[in-house]
Amino acid sequence: MPVFLVLFIVIPLIEIALFIQVGDEIGVLATVGLIILTAVIGVALLRWQGVATLLRARSRMASGELPAREMIEGVMLAIAGAFLLTPGFFTDTLGFLLLIPMSRRWIIHTWGDKIKVQGASQRGAFYRASEDEHTFEGEYRRTDSTNPTDRELPKK
Repeated sequence: MPVFLVLFIVIPLIEIALFIQVGDEIGVLATVGLIILTAVIGVALLRWQGVATLLRARSRMASGELPAREMIEGVMLAIAGAFLLTPGFFTDTLGFLLLIPMSRRWIIHTWGDKIKVQGASQRGAFYRASEDEHTFEGEYRRTDSTNPTDRELPKK
């Protein structure tokens, strides 16, 4: 229950208070523009960080290792994306903090013993063709007598 209390009551109240304060200082249109600007910048940074994390996870999987850290960072990036798409200065701040790799490392270091990642790894599951192998190309002709029209259901 306390998590829902924070998510649905405390955070919106903080956001409303910040909207009022910032709107009073810089005006309503500038406040709305700032919210839109932070969302656009946040989404661009999220895509960039997400691709980098995906590439690191892929290289670890290719070497037969479980990409546990990358999986945790991927979850953090998804949470950052949700924060950045939620209108508000407080959630944008939390989202931008999760986009910074140093803050993600600090969170993993601090909370890492409470996070459990399970998975299975299988070596040799992927086949990569080498350049020495040859591909044989050719044409074929069907020699049986079946016709596509012969495959229809018999009529009664």
